[in-house]
Amino acid sequence: MTQPTAHSDQLVPFRGAQPSDMAPDLVIPDILPEDERVWVPLGDGVWSRPLQLNVTAGQYIHVLRVTRSGIVQRHRHAGPVQAYTLKGRWHYLEHDWQALEGTYVFEPPGETHTLVVPDGCDEMITVFHVTGALIYVDPDGQAIGYDDVFTRIGLARAHYAACGLGETFVDQFIR
Repeated sequence: MTQPTAHSDQLVPFRGAQPSDMAPDLVIPDILPEDERVWVPLGDGVWSRPLQLNVTAGQYIHVLRVTRSGIVQRHRHAGPVQAYTLKGRWHYLEHDWQALEGTYVFEPPGETHTLVVPDGCDEMITVFHVTGALIYVDPDGQAIGYDDVFTRIGLARAHYAACGLGETFVDQFIR
């Protein structure tokens, strides 16, 4: 297949109609925003920046930012998770690999692990695509809480209302 050139008749936008029930595109030009209010606090030195909150598929995509070292959370996956590290590094106590800047990670459903940001890492920023729930567990695997797309929407809605962006600010991320 040849690539169209600037003078090609192929460089014409699609002329047909899009499906009438199709959701609109979601374009976020600033996934690392300057406005700190966009970051939803999850704990001491831990924030989430929603990118997509998909209530139909039961998944969410967010940027996780951690500005301290140590254990962030221990959890089990009900569905697959994909991650891409933008800055810093992190690892799981249960594995011998590290997610350095530029690392892609696929985590299968059923996996339980403990997320750690190591000493000497001032800031870790990773995009996570989470399908299903994260079930928070103690070291023996006993459930102590959970997160899913609906709990994330609730956290974001409450945070945005409290910080002045308005509780409907989260609606732009919901699909």
